[in-house]
Amino acid sequence: MGGLKSAERMHSRAQFLVIYERGMKMHGRYMTLTALPNAQPFARLGITASRRLGGAVTRNRAKRLIREVFRRNKIAPGFDIVVIPKRELLGASLTALEADYRQILARSVHRARGAQRI
Repeated sequence: MGGLKSAERMHSRAQFLVIYERGMKMHGRYMTLTALPNAQPFARLGITASRRLGGAVTRNRAKRLIREVFRRNKIAPGFDIVVIPKRELLGASLTALEADYRQILARSVHRARGAQRI
């Protein structure tokens, strides 16, 4: 199992703020996802897990699950994606998380590409 490359992650607060400001926000059962088209041939992931989710162990587990879902589902090249996990994510199976992620991302990408044409 390989991790994410450094180029596939968002690192700075400024990058997150741009996505929050200009991106398309979609809610799912296990996570809230904000996506914004970027000029690169690959997707980049950012995760925001606040203390409201739980302690450090809980937040880190949620982040590991989200990274694994992103790694397995490279379905939105050219997008910056920020994921905010919900508490329900912690009790869900990886299969359910993947299905939720794909569904939210498909809606988000469809909306974003439609908005670009206007």
